[in-house]
Amino acid sequence: MQFDFYKLEIFIPETHFKPLQKALQDVDAGHIGNYDSCLSYSRITGVWRPLENTSPYIGQFNEISEEPELKVEVSIKSENLEKTIAAIKAVHPYEEPVINILPMLVL
Repeated sequence: MQFDFYKLEIFIPETHFKPLQKALQDVDAGHIGNYDSCLSYSRITGVWRPLENTSPYIGQFNEISEEPELKVEVSIKSENLEKTIAAIKAVHPYEEPVINILPMLVL
């Protein structure tokens, strides 16, 4: 099955939300009908542990970290997936950004 749209879930520190928002706007992510720049976000708590050979933005090697983050959700056209992922990675501070890509069936 071919999907025309994806929903992205992006987990990012609140300090980097505005640059992310601008990067998404620049690649036309969140364009829905006659509206653009559409997204939603919620405050969450992220938990992780940096392992060997990492250079974490936040946290210490082999210690559990727990920090506030934002979960940003945005819809994109499938043809914009690669450039949107590249734009996110360009402004994201994490060594391994979490970007969930969910196919959407639009009726």
